[in-house]
Amino acid sequence: MSDWEDLRHFVVLAREGTLSAAARLLGVDHATVARRVAALEADTGLKLVDRRARNYQLTDDGRRIAATAMPMEEAAFAVGRAVQAAKPGLRGEVSISSPPSLANALVAPQLFRLRHRHPGVQIKLIGEKRTASLNRREADVALRLSRPSEPGLIARKIGSFGFGLYGSPAYLKETPRHAFAFIAYDDSMDDAPQQKWLKAIAAGNEIVLRTNDLENQAAAARTDVGLAVLPHFLGDPDPRLTRYETTPAPPSRDIWLLVHRDLRQTPLVRAVMEFLTDCIKAK
Repeated sequence: MSDWEDLRHFVVLAREGTLSAAARLLGVDHATVARRVAALEADTGLKLVDRRARNYQLTDDGRRIAATAMPMEEAAFAVGRAVQAAKPGLRGEVSISSPPSLANALVAPQLFRLRHRHPGVQIKLIGEKRTASLNRREADVALRLSRPSEPGLIARKIGSFGFGLYGSPAYLKETPRHAFAFIAYDDSMDDAPQQKWLKAIAAGNEIVLRTNDLENQAAAARTDVGLAVLPHFLGDPDPRLTRYETTPAPPSRDIWLLVHRDLRQTPLVRAVMEFLTDCIKAK
């Protein structure tokens, strides 16, 4: 029998396609992934990958081994969910995946309420732009801005939030409408409704900054760089920002709470789901 950890690292590499992506998901460095794959090759006597300058390509043997091993990985995740679901009390760790803006502004500031209500609960809060896989136990529950299509997940809409166009009070006072400069997401967010709206509003005006980080956009808007589309829950409480009303109004986004069906009745997970629902309602 091959070492399961070697096989697991290889399966993640086969699925993700690069050492760096596999290492990020596994929580190790890329050298560890490469070492595990090499150990699996030595153990099986098969060449599983072609090592190239920028990435690893699976050989025919590698594809066969990966296809055979992937159901084993899914079974291991199912076992992990079963173990989590069997825990009866309100003590232990629950991992939450959330867009960074929601994690920073709506969840983290209210964690004291969860600690007061359930002192035995520990939280791993993962603020990330990527979509964590609940099927692969990258998180126990998740907040997302679109309804998921993955099998095995239970999704519930728990709220929504609006956007506004924000700039510093001085910038809005001193800059005529025709001279407005704008701050936008980079190309990775071109499909987001708020990005499409901003591009339509900006029309022929200059987009002076593109960044995939919402806090960078807010920081630039505070310091007279231009106007940014920000969630109301970020822009309205900030005394260094003023909302500029325009038509048509910016779009809103729904907030979805996700859990794997295997965990939805687990007391520990349900307590965290109730907490997250309260966080969104209190925004």
